[in-house]
Amino acid sequence: MNDITEAKQVSAHSIIEAAFELHWESALARHTERYHFPKLNVWRDLDLLPQEIQTQVLGRPQGHSGRHSFGAGSLVPAWSEDNLARVKQSQFDRNWRPHRQIEPRLGRFYPRSIVRGLDGTFRGDLRPARLVEIDGDYLGFDLNHPLSPYPVELAVEIGDIHPAGDEHGGRCNDILQEIANGPGMQVRRRGEEPTDFLADDPFKRVDGSDDAYFYAMARMTNHLDRVALGQVQALYGRLLEPETVVLDLMSSINSHLPASLQTRVTGLGMNREELEANPALDQRLVHDLNQSPKMPFPEASFDAVVWTVSVEYLTQPFAVFRDVARVLRPGGQFIVSFSNRWFPPKAIDLWHNLHEFERPALVLEYFMDSGEFEALETLSVRGLSRPEDDAHIGASIYSDPLHAVWGRRR
Repeated sequence: MNDITEAKQVSAHSIIEAAFELHWESALARHTERYHFPKLNVWRDLDLLPQEIQTQVLGRPQGHSGRHSFGAGSLVPAWSEDNLARVKQSQFDRNWRPHRQIEPRLGRFYPRSIVRGLDGTFRGDLRPARLVEIDGDYLGFDLNHPLSPYPVELAVEIGDIHPAGDEHGGRCNDILQEIANGPGMQVRRRGEEPTDFLADDPFKRVDGSDDAYFYAMARMTNHLDRVALGQVQALYGRLLEPETVVLDLMSSINSHLPASLQTRVTGLGMNREELEANPALDQRLVHDLNQSPKMPFPEASFDAVVWTVSVEYLTQPFAVFRDVARVLRPGGQFIVSFSNRWFPPKAIDLWHNLHEFERPALVLEYFMDSGEFEALETLSVRGLSRPEDDAHIGASIYSDPLHAVWGRRR
């Protein structure tokens, strides 16, 4: 019995599956970043973690979870004025991306290599630099880690445990670098000043033709892999109450709602055939939100609104978010989920130009502009393994990342 118990505990010679979560709060919202590591070599990877987290791994059994809180600047480098840089406008490489002119905009993040002659920067340097000042011929950048101003909580959950002899090859995982690469970019600069997302005709699209033509052909397919869609379903299952009256916006063949919720669902989408194929729907409506942001529902019609992998196609997002608030009952949840896959011709230009972790910031702006939502939260889930039979396995072994933003109707 002792041998079995020891075999199920993490030792220095174990290969483990583990999930790490970062929790932090900004002036705008609560934030969670969940990152999965399917294969960590304990002797090689664990030393890169703080001692407080190492103790939550070594000697612990499968299923164990633990967490520790860290002050601002103790898990990532502390914020420092030495990391503020002032450069000439001419140093900003507006032609950094081929065939697309880039203009500096307040609050946006840019790869450091876009600024010529920036100290400590190398060719191809993709570390984020935030533009915090435009002053005539000069630009001010904040090179601090985006999480540096915030206290954070780091949690770990241990999955499968195997002896190290089972590993063939592998790589060193800098766990903190992986987890913290992106979080912090979801919020406004200095916590309060809105990011300039709206310059440069942000809602223009490559294909500006009537959406009815593009969506006339039914697409009987899911737009994320099974693992990512399972995460969407788990999120909706966690946030929604049973027997909820739900509006599924820009719906298609699947609403990704757990059957156990026994919800009553209205689907609003662009293709009748897709809506008819969705078994979760009790009511179906073809409606183009880009043509008419106001939906044909009375006020306070729904307990919840869910919106899966389609917010990037909106050309009038502020009007749509205000109308979502109109049709939601007080206290109702509005949940928006998205990933890094979309139809390029129909996604707005701004969406293409944003860093993956700036997109939650944009969606947060949509929520806040309405003035009708509170208890805002964001979630990112990354690092899960893509199903081996997935058509995109050749492009990436990782499941599609999930990002979500939600809030409660005041």
